[in-house]
Amino acid sequence: MEGDAKKRESVKRASIIDCALRKISEDGSFNVTMDDIAKSAGFSKGGLNYYFSSKDELFEAVFQEFFDRIFARSQERINSFSDPMEKILSFDWLFNWDDQDVNSGYPLLFDCHALAVRNDIHRRIFHEWVERWVDMLRVAVSEGIEKGIFPKTDPEDTARCISAIYHGFATRWYLDKEGHSTKWAIEYYRKAITGLIKGMRSDDII
Repeated sequence: MEGDAKKRESVKRASIIDCALRKISEDGSFNVTMDDIAKSAGFSKGGLNYYFSSKDELFEAVFQEFFDRIFARSQERINSFSDPMEKILSFDWLFNWDDQDVNSGYPLLFDCHALAVRNDIHRRIFHEWVERWVDMLRVAVSEGIEKGIFPKTDPEDTARCISAIYHGFATRWYLDKEGHSTKWAIEYYRKAITGLIKGMRSDDII
């Protein structure tokens, strides 16, 4: 019985997070209230507060849940390749307007960026998001170095640079699609990352 009760509580919490994710993605975190989310999820405000005592707490759960989903997909994608370079270049799905996670995810990500400017909780979330990208890319870079495909540079610094390239291209692509097409984004992020790795010199050795 206790296990069933915990399962029901988990389902209700997940339902709130899912409704909050949709509302934040559609309307923006600065425009969404706890009342809005309670109504969307079919809860009273008091019922919502039972699970999440504040907007910050709920938003943190939303961002973490969604980023977990994105990283699970990204890890699955990177693991589908055996070649280290193709692993590093495998994130073209992040530039697909027809992908529901992409359409929901970018507004959430940019909202997290905006909140992180003045909010330590969201700054930590953003930091963790960056570090997870860096860790995933660092493994692929290290594999390329071990196989003798890449020059022997610092894998973490290289992964940070690649992550920043992706971030820059994705931001331009999403916020200025008239000037930065999907074809442009995929073609030139691949050129930029490939050029970065091929341009590494032997005097950058670890």
